Formats: sequence, structure tokens, C-alpha cells
Amino acid sequence: MSDVAQLRARAQEEASRFPALLARAEQLAGTVLLGDHGRRRAGLGDDFWQYRPLRAGDSYRQIDWRRSARGDEQFVREREWQIAQSVQVWLDPGASMRFASHKDLPTKADRARLVTLATAILLIRGGERVGLTGWALPPRRGEEQMLRLAETFSTDGEDDYAEPEARGMLPHARALFVSDFLGDIAPVEAALTKAADRGVRGVLLQVLDPSEESFPFTGRTIFESVGGTLRHETLKAGELKERYLHRLAERKDRLEQLSRLTGWQHLVHHTDHSAQSALLWVYRALDGGHG
Repeated sequence: MSDVAQLRARAQEEASRFPALLARAEQLAGTVLLGDHGRRRAGLGDDFWQYRPLRAGDSYRQIDWRRSARGDEQFVREREWQIAQSVQVWLDPGASMRFASHKDLPTKADRARLVTLATAILLIRGGERVGLTGWALPPRRGEEQMLRLAETFSTDGEDDYAEPEARGMLPHARALFVSDFLGDIAPVEAALTKAADRGVRGVLLQVLDPSEESFPFTGRTIFESVGGTLRHETLKAGELKERYLHRLAERKDRLEQLSRLTGWQHLVHHTDHSAQSALLWVYRALDGGHG
């Protein structure tokens, strides 16, 4: 096959991935009930939201006399808050995310992409602006932005472990970082510190394969990174289990500490659990910190 034909085939393969991802994310987002008004809030704006009964402290100028004339109670006409929140996302493109311990399980990357894009869909449809950290894709609204996000999320990185991108974070925005967080912890610490200095609060979603929690290896085992840059062979894998689990627990504890110190929230999600459970948690965590 010629170089041109190979390039065309690869381009077609890449292009076919993100519409499928978008469709799956749309389906997942549709399982989340947003209520009658989603994330909308009363405030300054032009769009009508709802009528509500007059409360102590309300100005009589707020009363909608036409609606109130229908009965004995006085009603206030509320408008929808128009100051959209910006949410910036970093999704780990590293090779370590492309691991799955069983053919019936999704890779960490597949689950991370699905949950992250479904979260973005819910946020955008709730009136928020969503984009990436860095400067490649600033936060915006609209269906086109969903397509751009889906395309970006479908791209694999070359390094085994990617570092969080914390540049270009908007002051007082919200953020979502999604990774297995098994690489060097220093860039994560630096990113969260930088975010906190700018008043950014957010969520760390740590996606792990169940085998990474249980370490079900015994006897002669060859451990090799997905990217092929790391390799370790042992005849007694079982003897590594205690040390490995201890280091994993230390890593999760450190992420918890970092989250508490910087005002973020941390969740460990396993790929053998439902994507919906992770989506609900992330969406509510971002919504709860909505200021």
C-alpha cells in the first residue's frame, strides 16, 4: 500500500471514531434526568424561566400583574441567569489509558472518553461553556463544540503517561481532569496548585481497570507498558503484590489530599462499573461547586 493510501486509510479510521463516540455519549447523557430546568438558575437575563409566588423581601415592581390577576395570589416573573460558567477539561491521551485486562471490559481510555464527553454534553445543554485546558479549544457553547470535543477526545497520545495541561485556565472556572493518574505525581500537583491559585475548582476522575486494584498475577509474568517503553519480567509476581497495592493506596491517598487542599473532589472509577454511575457523580460534583 502506498504512503498516500495508508495515510487516507488512517484518516478515515480516525474520522469514523468520533461520530461513534459522540453517539454513545449522547445516549449516556440521555440517561441522566436533569429535572424540569436542568442547571438553570434565577438571576439577571432576558429569557423567562418561571413564575413563583411573591416572597418577603421581593419588590412590588417584580410582580407580574397579568399572571397574578388569575387568582388571589401574587406572582413574580423570574428570568434565567445568563452568566454561563466555563468548564475546562483535560482528558489523558496517554498510552497507559489504552489498557484493558479482559476483552469484555472497555479500555480506560474508552470509558474516560465516554464519561467526559457525556459530561460535556450535559453541561453545554445546561447552558454552560465547555472547552479544553490550554489554548487549543476555548470554552464555548453549542452543538459544534460537542463535535470538536468528540474529535479531540478520539486522538491518542504517544507517551505512556501524559501530564495534565494547566495552561490557559480561566479564573474562577470549573475543571475536570480525567486520567488513571499512575504516572509522575509532580505534574498533577503543579497543575492543581496553579488551578487553585486562579480560583479554579474541579474534579479529578481516576479511571482504573479492576486488575490494577487486585493485582491478580502470580508466577512468571512480564509487565510491559502499553506504549512499550517500560518492561519488567519476574518469576514471582505474587511477591510484588503487597508492595504494588501499598503504592497504589499511597497514590490514591495523595490525590485525595491534593483535592482537599485545593478545593477539588476526587473519585476512583473502575471500568467494570457502569459509566452512568461515574457520569452522575462527576456531573453532580461540578454542579455542587457551581458558584
